[in-house]
Amino acid sequence: MGLADLHIHTIYSYDGTCSVPAVLKHVKTQTLLDVIAITDHDSIRGALEALDRASAYHLEVIPGCEVSTRDGHVLALFIEKPIPPHLSLKETVLRVGEQGGICIAAHPTAPGTSSLDFKTIREVLQDPDVRRILVGVEAFNGGLVYTRQNPMVEKQAQSLPLAQVGNSDAHILRMIGQGATHFPGNTALELRHALETRSTAVFKGNGLSGLNVMRDYLPHFFLRKIGWVTHNPHPQAPLRFERLSRVMTSQ
Repeated sequence: MGLADLHIHTIYSYDGTCSVPAVLKHVKTQTLLDVIAITDHDSIRGALEALDRASAYHLEVIPGCEVSTRDGHVLALFIEKPIPPHLSLKETVLRVGEQGGICIAAHPTAPGTSSLDFKTIREVLQDPDVRRILVGVEAFNGGLVYTRQNPMVEKQAQSLPLAQVGNSDAHILRMIGQGATHFPGNTALELRHALETRSTAVFKGNGLSGLNVMRDYLPHFFLRKIGWVTHNPHPQAPLRFERLSRVMTSQ
């Protein structure tokens, strides 16, 4: 069985604290993940950079984006062009399908962030074209405080005709893989087949707690705000803090 994390943020998200090379270095050296997706907020710049760099880190990367629809966030995977934000969920899903991509409903009903509700998900699934593209739902999201303690999300997700997915929604390196998805095989194409055939299983990591937020996320978020991020200048080099402006101009 392979393991994938399909919801990871980089510095191309306003709240991301790690460069793309830092994410790739961490995944390769500190996790058991076979496949990852870079899904920055309404941007595919990080995903495309990750595709370019993936071979240097011997990783499989799926290009993606966390799209802000009018109804809540949805993960668009296997895309190569931006998807406009603020469309309806149905229109967003269909546009992803036009690129040959698939979608996963991100952190449904999560408080404090723009999230889909289950009523909306069920309504759009009445359309057969949507059902072909919207293939999964995050039954576990490790990046939202105490989401792991909300059994309602998992119970509701199990009532949908969608693949059950676990993701980290990582904005700092140590969160990567703290929610993940088991699937038969170990490649991106095998993962896609597992999602489309509803043959995935959720891996539940430690997730975030109030202590983790205070100790780990907030210091990195503060450093991002004053212009410092975690970076890896070369696959054989250690991670280090680097000026965000320098990292961005070097891409």
